Amino acid sequence: MKVCIIGQGYIGLPTAALFARNHCEVVGVDISEEMIKNLNKGIIHIEEPGISDIIKKAVELKVYKASLTPEKADAFIITVPTPYIVENYSCDLSYVITACESILPYIEKGNTVIIESTIAPMSTDETIKPIFEKAGFTIGEDLFLAHCPERVLPGKIIDELIHNDRIIGGVTPECAKKASEVYGQFVEGDLMLTEAKTAELSKCMENTFRDVNIALANELAKICAEIGVNALDVIEMANKHPRVNLHSPGPGVGGHCLAIDPYFIYAKAPEQAKIIKLARDTNNSMPDFVVENVKKIIPDGKIAVLGVSYKGNTGDDRESPAYEIIAKLSANYEIAIHDPHIENPDFVSLDEATKDANLILVLCDHNEFKNMDYDLISKSMVNPIIFDTKNIIKEVPNEIKLYNYGNLYELN
Repeated sequence: MKVCIIGQGYIGLPTAALFARNHCEVVGVDISEEMIKNLNKGIIHIEEPGISDIIKKAVELKVYKASLTPEKADAFIITVPTPYIVENYSCDLSYVITACESILPYIEKGNTVIIESTIAPMSTDETIKPIFEKAGFTIGEDLFLAHCPERVLPGKIIDELIHNDRIIGGVTPECAKKASEVYGQFVEGDLMLTEAKTAELSKCMENTFRDVNIALANELAKICAEIGVNALDVIEMANKHPRVNLHSPGPGVGGHCLAIDPYFIYAKAPEQAKIIKLARDTNNSMPDFVVENVKKIIPDGKIAVLGVSYKGNTGDDRESPAYEIIAKLSANYEIAIHDPHIENPDFVSLDEATKDANLILVLCDHNEFKNMDYDLISKSMVNPIIFDTKNIIKEVPNEIKLYNYGNLYELN
């Protein structure tokens, strides 16, 4: 089987790697010339365990190549971004539409086209299907169209692409069957065949469920700071209940999924999706909450920001709330940023970030931040104070003051 994958980012590249490892001929398409050159040398641009070795070997064996343009194939998979439109929160399908139009000259009868990009309910039937019908294809007869959303965790993408159950949403039952044959090349989890619109809403609701539950924890943190209760103790005690699993509060929600997908549902039914929108508003308010408490801790000075990735132990900073927090603090504070997982010429080492700092602000739960050399840090700082917004630091020496979501009420 030959597979052409449009988009070589956090989903497209790992997907391409697995098809190539399972004896498929793969063409990975992207618009970045530099990325394409590097991929054809076996050099990848994302931090994700296992991907680099697979791509290097696939390039050597000539079963994977990167290209600026699509090629004829048996199956085409679209894995491009889908941001939301700020004015009305609706799904921006422009990248998906462009990607679909780009493969039209290469599609032949009998091919399968799969949209992996997360899209709003009804998008496949109402927007994507007409693109191919206008080109003369009959969906379900001579071209097979499906929406098959990914469900993976950064840091474990390869394992989860293989072992997680996969939703296969066909425009017709035959479309779902054909798409399942494509993923059958490497997926070991169950292939769940359904309608495209069901697959679309299922994916959006998976991320909405998580967003709403994070919002509940964040709201609890605000309540506890106001009334003088330790939020972390509340969560620990409540979670002793056999049917309760409260999340941990944080500085906000990032990533290309949780921070965006709930809006796709809200835009479709705003009068009905009130909890969904309120959860988004709550999570979006957390950067301001962090900034307000930083100002209570220190009025001015230097802040060492630790971590800008939205998820610990990855270099993925898409939609990270850290950037909004940094931007708002930069007006009144000197900011030094350290993130061991992200290459950025403006970032500095941990020693340089903490030198003469008045506050350490932890915004990401990288393992490197869980057990630091606190003796060295306290000696290099002007004021040894840490504000841990990820609640990962369990104990510090007496000379260091630690704030987290358990004791913010002390600032009121």
